[in-house]
Amino acid sequence: MALSYFPGAARVGSPQPTVESSPKHLTEGVQEAYVEHKNRLLQALDSTKNILGDLRKFNKDSWVVRYPQLREQAPSTEQASSLRRKSMRRSLSFPDDPSFEAEVIVSPAKAGLTRSVTLATIADKEEEPAAESEEDGDRLVSPAEASDFHVFRLDLKLGAHGSSSSPAALVAQLEKSSIANLLDDRILNAVNHLDKLRSRIEDKSSKVLVTGDLNAGKSTFVNALLGREVMPVDQQPCTTAFCEVHDAIENGGKEELHILKEGVAYSATDEGTFTRASLAELDAIVSENENDSQVLKVYLKDPRDPQASLLSNGIVDISLIDAPGLNRDNTHTTRVFARQEEIDVVVFVVSAENHFTLSAKEFLMNASHEKAYLFIVVNKYDQIRDKAKCRRLVLEQIKTLSPRTYEDAEDLVHFVDSQNALQGDAPSFRNLESALRSFVLVKRSKSKLAPASTYLTKLLSDVDLLVGANAIVAQTELDRARNDIERVRPVLEKMKNSREILEETLESVEDHGASRTRMRTKELLTDAVERVGQGKLGVDIPSVTLPSYPGLLGIWDYVRDVRRALLLSLDAAVKLAEDEARVVTTEAVNKITKLGDEHLPEGVERSRRVFMPEAMFSARIDKKGNRKSRRASGTVVAGGIYGLGIGLAQRHDMLETTFFDLFDVHHQFWVHFGEGKSDSDEEMAVSTLGYASVGLGALTMVGGKALGARGLVEGIVRVWDLLENETARKWAAPVLGAVAIGVAAYFVVELPSTVPRTVGRRIKASLAKEGEELGEEGSFVGAHAARVSRETRKVLRLASWDLKERFRAAMEERGREVHGAEEIERRAKKALEWFNEVERRASEVRESVLLVSTA
Repeated sequence: MALSYFPGAARVGSPQPTVESSPKHLTEGVQEAYVEHKNRLLQALDSTKNILGDLRKFNKDSWVVRYPQLREQAPSTEQASSLRRKSMRRSLSFPDDPSFEAEVIVSPAKAGLTRSVTLATIADKEEEPAAESEEDGDRLVSPAEASDFHVFRLDLKLGAHGSSSSPAALVAQLEKSSIANLLDDRILNAVNHLDKLRSRIEDKSSKVLVTGDLNAGKSTFVNALLGREVMPVDQQPCTTAFCEVHDAIENGGKEELHILKEGVAYSATDEGTFTRASLAELDAIVSENENDSQVLKVYLKDPRDPQASLLSNGIVDISLIDAPGLNRDNTHTTRVFARQEEIDVVVFVVSAENHFTLSAKEFLMNASHEKAYLFIVVNKYDQIRDKAKCRRLVLEQIKTLSPRTYEDAEDLVHFVDSQNALQGDAPSFRNLESALRSFVLVKRSKSKLAPASTYLTKLLSDVDLLVGANAIVAQTELDRARNDIERVRPVLEKMKNSREILEETLESVEDHGASRTRMRTKELLTDAVERVGQGKLGVDIPSVTLPSYPGLLGIWDYVRDVRRALLLSLDAAVKLAEDEARVVTTEAVNKITKLGDEHLPEGVERSRRVFMPEAMFSARIDKKGNRKSRRASGTVVAGGIYGLGIGLAQRHDMLETTFFDLFDVHHQFWVHFGEGKSDSDEEMAVSTLGYASVGLGALTMVGGKALGARGLVEGIVRVWDLLENETARKWAAPVLGAVAIGVAAYFVVELPSTVPRTVGRRIKASLAKEGEELGEEGSFVGAHAARVSRETRKVLRLASWDLKERFRAAMEERGREVHGAEEIERRAKKALEWFNEVERRASEVRESVLLVSTA
């Protein structure tokens, strides 16, 4: 079924013909009915003006009223049988929004009925044949005109239709506000025209405009109506001024000519607003001022009986206006077009010889938009030989130009010869006079009120089309907003509920990753240091091996190479710890990515960051373009304040080789004579090397005395005394030999295997000493564990921050979507209610207008 947005639209039956009073005089009942209809129409004008004022205000403050365009759709084969349906299918679109398009059904308005615009569905096709029994006779507009505006029509290339004040620049880009401004200008013009209509209705007099093409015989026709030759008549066009003929009673019973002054409001009692002249001067004034657009007031006496005179009818003040020809020039034509808005009755004189020119057709079509009924006089009819053909052709043109006039052609279309009427009695002209008197005096509801009623009907029809189309837009936006709310609000609530969980999980992943890499680094480096202390490589890797013993002559280089190899193994252990940290960090980053997939809603762009593990612990480029190690953080490590980018194998203090790398005297002394073992857990075998080391240690422990001059002299004396002893000399040689053998055995057998342990113990002791001086965080193991953990945390924190920011931005975006959708829902709902209320008000006004139009 069609979805109507105005279910309460009033629908009344077609107007029934009414019985007119006698054309000879107005009865008291007819006059009372006219006054009643006039008051009702004035109320309708005021109500319509209020509707338009509210529409302008609503357009400016609450809702941009859209200008709809309806295009006819090409009928399909299935629709061919329903082409005569009174509700027509159209494609609804808006010039400021090419993306919007909907199929609608437009019902052309009958008298007093709403021109409805409803959304169409497939089910409507089944209902189309049911409406074919309706009649088209009482339609105010043709079905072809039903899908376009009458009063609000805009030319989007030139601005407001018929308005020169609207700049074309406003529609250069077809923005909503630009078209809304054009529409507002058009509504304002309609409000101003309503004011003119009110003034016209309140004016007790009636204005009858006589116009037509050049040389159609307008002045001759006016003279025939007056029963005397007053207007200038010539074979050449002579009427260049608007000559308004009034009853002389309005001028104190005096016949004369008033030439109005431009720019001054005319008053018959104020001679400063006009110039007096006699009727005899009218011909000369018009001829002398042929190129000037004068306005002349002509006051005449009509001696005829009031029942036969149009001017002196004794009922209503009548002004008969003889206008210049339409196609004389553009200026005159434009002034006639503008003047017709002030007129109650338009009498259009057309030559039977030429029929309707282009200017005549344009004028009649424009006038028929407001005045449904036009009085048409086909002049010079007696001069036509084939009168039937002439009548047929003229009526066919009238049917197209003014359909309502054609329907009442018997009273409104007259074929006469004004020249013959001036020369003698002409029955056809007498019938014209009687019909014109009846139309102007008796049928005043049709002649004076019908133009305003017709204009109101078409204006309200435009309001129906405008609010109906905008109601569809409002309903569409309301549905879209509600769908958006239903779609987005659950996502937003889910994100709010999971935000805390996500942040806690991210913090846990970050802490766990940093803690894991810290502990693993400590474990690896501690084990490596212990292995080095035992004379082994910190880690077993192919790239680092202990050197081979080169022999006694290369002992010093051997010690140095052993120290470098052990330090390189510690650096390799650090590298191994970094590699394992990369693996742990990669796992944590992947876990964060999965958390993003779980918590981020669909449609949110995932992070484009690509984690590259090899970039961890690598050199970076500072702002000056210099390469800077990520390790160079100034952390205090073993050996003093060194950058972490300097490995142990590169530190000169750690590579320095000493005598104690060969003979660890202190270690051997404490092993054999100390109260306890050294920190090393290794088993030290007692050997010749041990005794030699003890001897040397004892010698060292003597201190400075053993090296003093006195001690030296005493030692030499004692040794000399000992050698003087025969027994001592016998044992000296064996003892010295044993010592020599022990020393030789040491250098050959023990030294190659003892040096790595000795160097390793010294490296371990050096690292331990620095740890005692700098604390846990400054030790070799602690510093590297903190660095690796810090680098891991930094990577994970960046990944977590990126996910948190995306989550926060997504949640804020969903919040804005919900808020925006709620705002659109509120505005669309308010607009829909407002448009329904406007339609209701317009329907009430339309009922009043209907009662006037059927009078």
